[in-house]
Amino acid sequence: MRKVLVIHYSQTGQLTQIADSIVSPIQGGEDIIVDYLNLKPSKPYPFPWPFLTFFHIFPECVKMVPQPMDLIESAHDDYDLVILTYQVWFLSPSLPISSFMQSEQAIKLLNNKPVITVIGCRGMWLSAQEKMKQLLSNVNARLIDNVVLSDECGTGFSFLATPLWMFSGKKKSVSWVPAAGVAKHEITAASRFGVAIKKALLTLDPGHTLDKPVLKGLGAVKVNEKFIASERVGQHSFKIWSKILATLGPMHSTRRSCGLLIYVLFLLTLIITVVPITALIKKLIAPLTRKRIAKQKAYFAEPSGE
Repeated sequence: MRKVLVIHYSQTGQLTQIADSIVSPIQGGEDIIVDYLNLKPSKPYPFPWPFLTFFHIFPECVKMVPQPMDLIESAHDDYDLVILTYQVWFLSPSLPISSFMQSEQAIKLLNNKPVITVIGCRGMWLSAQEKMKQLLSNVNARLIDNVVLSDECGTGFSFLATPLWMFSGKKKSVSWVPAAGVAKHEITAASRFGVAIKKALLTLDPGHTLDKPVLKGLGAVKVNEKFIASERVGQHSFKIWSKILATLGPMHSTRRSCGLLIYVLFLLTLIITVVPITALIKKLIAPLTRKRIAKQKAYFAEPSGE
């Protein structure tokens, strides 16, 4: 009997749909047990988000400062595979996930276990996955695969669609902006990963564990080369601003609120000016950087590959 644990936190329900699609081919038989560990912050995060409330968690999210979590016991202590699903907040794993990953429970459940990460996001996930790799290493877990499903509305429109969804609670709150979120057909197609996972588990020799990717060739990730440099710039900026805002005052303090207003203006200016200029520069020098970009794409696509 093989046992699979799905570690999970979803605000909008989209990540739940993705997880269920992947797990559906695995469930229902007598050979594999699937358990869900649905993480619960001690103080729930709102959805839709009040504007400033969302930005107030920015420093803690970037710095991955653990927040209080309710202890939810798993059904079993030992698993053959852990599927870890998460959202991306401020180019980092969401606070509930990063908080869990720094807990004693994470050490207990993930120590020396194969892990498949599953990301549902707007599009930028490279920096978050690099942080997740470190978190997994800290608890002695082994990353064997990564799955990424991103918004269908495209890079440009997602700058509008995703914030509108976050602050209104509606995927399509404005008629001329495409609906935010991962396309339904992409979520449904994610069941192919569950088929491959089930096959790998059932053909595993007794006493052995999964130690290599099982999702290669299935299009588990797609690395958008446009985001590689943008995320590097964004991550550097986030580190500086997270230190400044944390120094101004604790979460929800008046002093931090004042600093956040300045930061939001800075962020909007960055999106309007630096992002398009950077995109233009990258396009102009593309012939000179083709080999380096290809190498970077191959690195970020691992371990599953595009």
